[in-house]
Amino acid sequence: MSTIPVCDDTRYDSPPPLGVCPVCARTFPIDGRGIYCEPKCRQRAYRLRQGKANRPMLTDLAAELRREHRLIAQTVYECPSCEERFLGSRRCDDCNLWCRKVGIGGPCSGCDDVLTVSDLIGIDLDLKEVPLT
Repeated sequence: MSTIPVCDDTRYDSPPPLGVCPVCARTFPIDGRGIYCEPKCRQRAYRLRQGKANRPMLTDLAAELRREHRLIAQTVYECPSCEERFLGSRRCDDCNLWCRKVGIGGPCSGCDDVLTVSDLIGIDLDLKEVPLT
């Protein structure tokens, strides 16, 4: 008999490659196709994905206002000449010019100025990407 081993041990000579968990950023040895280090990280990622799908978006608000025929009444317009803001009125009474659409908003309860959702949050909103909550 030969003294040379029959099995090929080269498969297990190197340690398994390391991966980085996208949830907790820990490194872990990759086993199969898994991308998470532990089941709790996999569950947390699932809950985060589901939570994003359930949050109301600004486009959802605009669609609801459109269905209720209140979108124009809740839209803020601004005169290009005098920069005065109007709620639901598309034409400036003083300049007699058509106003440009600024966004969805309403009157401020404290100062009675016309504000948009972007003004309240302090971020320039893109209607397709930013959630309301």
